[in-house]
Amino acid sequence: MPLLEGTAYDYRSDPDVPDFDDGRALFLFDGVCVLCSSGSSFLMRHDNKARIAFASAQSAVGRALYAHYGMPIDESYLLIVDGRGWTKSDGYFRLFHELGGPWRLLNGFRVMPRGLRDWVYDLVARNRYRWFGKSEYCELLTPEQRKQLLDS
Repeated sequence: MPLLEGTAYDYRSDPDVPDFDDGRALFLFDGVCVLCSSGSSFLMRHDNKARIAFASAQSAVGRALYAHYGMPIDESYLLIVDGRGWTKSDGYFRLFHELGGPWRLLNGFRVMPRGLRDWVYDLVARNRYRWFGKSEYCELLTPEQRKQLLDS
């Protein structure tokens, strides 16, 4: 079950959300966060079947989707799958499902209570700039990876 309320694809009727290809999952990440950009780069390298589209939270589509879901950009990444929004630990489990193959084995961590999983996620999210730093916008992505972003 998705974490963010709303009906599937309800952002399509939001005039503030630019049109984008939502035929595959969309992973929105903080483009200035070293941890977030590095993690997205890792995901891009391992998404061999191009099942996931990527965009930064700072892009036009990213800002609009965060606003649509009523989420501050610095609170969490945002995963859109089949027109629904996911975030925090359940979002990662959905991401593993989308990636398929051996990634699905990571869903075994779902046995941990959501409250504990999300507490750990929130702890890292709150401290990510202090612990990992900031970079220039999407600086840690390769030129090829930057071309993959919806906002490129």
